[in-house]
Amino acid sequence: MKTIGVLTSGGDAPGMNAAIRAVVRAGIYNDMKVMGIDQGYNGLINGNIKEMNLSSVADIIHRGGTILKTARCEEFRTEEGRKKALNVLKVFGIEGLVVIGGDGSFTGASKLSEAGIKTIGIPGTIDNDLAYTDYTIGFDTAVNTVVDAITKIRDTSTSHGRANIVEVMGRHCGDIALYAGLAGGAESVIVPEEEFSIDDVCRKLIQGRSRGKLHSIIMLAEGIGGNAFELGKEIEEVTGIETKVTVLGHIQRGGSPSSFDRILASKMGAKAVELIMNDESGRVVGMKENKIMHMDIHEALSVERIFDKEMYELTKILSI
Repeated sequence: MKTIGVLTSGGDAPGMNAAIRAVVRAGIYNDMKVMGIDQGYNGLINGNIKEMNLSSVADIIHRGGTILKTARCEEFRTEEGRKKALNVLKVFGIEGLVVIGGDGSFTGASKLSEAGIKTIGIPGTIDNDLAYTDYTIGFDTAVNTVVDAITKIRDTSTSHGRANIVEVMGRHCGDIALYAGLAGGAESVIVPEEEFSIDDVCRKLIQGRSRGKLHSIIMLAEGIGGNAFELGKEIEEVTGIETKVTVLGHIQRGGSPSSFDRILASKMGAKAVELIMNDESGRVVGMKENKIMHMDIHEALSVERIFDKEMYELTKILSI
């Protein structure tokens, strides 16, 4: 193996730069040329490729986002688009590819692996929605960002005696809402994995107000299928408590990665290079029981996600 490539695809996540840094430095350490591919699969098809060196990844471990940038690429979903990508890889002499992203990115990597390119996937997504691994790169930072926001929102909610709905990312996976809700002391946590009762939410608010509580935080994952503003209006009508809505949006994707995400990304990046050196392909790196592991990419994508009901029940117990 003389030349490998690295790209980031899908939504960006804090810690992606740390993973890029690890891939580049581990590759160079093992006497390989490392090519950086700009703008994900779109950049691969269009040949947006440059050789990376130690200076290319200097002072990036603490930076959010991705220096290689990222983009959606519908063309890569087609056979013609993948043929273009394979031709570009051949022209640049890239024999192995490290793909940092989520399930869609991994699906693309599996197609390249089937075509003969040695590919290794690294999970980079703030949603923590890849079931085969305990944690994905960016999740811990996103939770910390949300908890910091809750702390600030609580200050103003207390001053005005309000309730506040905080909507966070997670269309199909409520982990950000769950973890941040527990860490931030939310009164209610609403996630797509569990049914919720508006009456239960309102009862908690009324009970809290009756014992002198000046604020209430309701964590809401965006994937519940409802509208946060409509929910806030309904809560206000039932309880008489002024209810504001804060949609955190893409602030959750930005910011300097936590130490946990930096370490996780560094370990995963180095492991990806090791796997390519050992002629492994069609594999994804992950973490189980605090240890870095790897498994077949198709098997990883088929693992059924199990929602942490024990933690969910704990949020109920601690919010009485």
